[in-house]
Amino acid sequence: MPRIVGVTIPDDKRMEVAITYIYGIGKTLGKEILEKTKIDLNKKAKDLSQQELSDLKEYIEKNFKIEGDLRRQIMINIKRLKDIGTWRGTRHSKKLPVRGQRTKTNTRTVRGNVRKTMGSGRKPSASPT
Repeated sequence: MPRIVGVTIPDDKRMEVAITYIYGIGKTLGKEILEKTKIDLNKKAKDLSQQELSDLKEYIEKNFKIEGDLRRQIMINIKRLKDIGTWRGTRHSKKLPVRGQRTKTNTRTVRGNVRKTMGSGRKPSASPT
C-alpha cells in the first residue's frame, strides 16, 4: 500500500477514488491533481511507479493544505469565531447546527431528545406534586 503525505492509500482502488482518502482532497480536486501530474485516473494505486508517487507527493505538498495542517486551520477558525462571540461561534460552542438548519425536528440527539419509537413523545416535564 502506497503512502502519500502520511496516509495509506488502498491498493485495489482506482487512483481517482484512492486519492480522496487524504483529508482535504475530494473528487474534483483529486481529478485536477491527477491531471496535473499526468497520472491516469483509472490506474490502480498498486500499479503506480515510484516516480509517479514522488511526483504526486511533491505536487500535493507544494500546492495544498491537507491533513493535520487543514484540521488545525479549521480548529483555529472555529476558535476565533467563539472568541469574538459571533452567532456561528456560539452555535459551535453549543454543538448546534451552524448554517441555519432547523432544530425542531432534526438534531434531536444533540438536544437530548432521542425518540426510540414513534409516538413516545418528548421527555416528560416535571409534574407538579
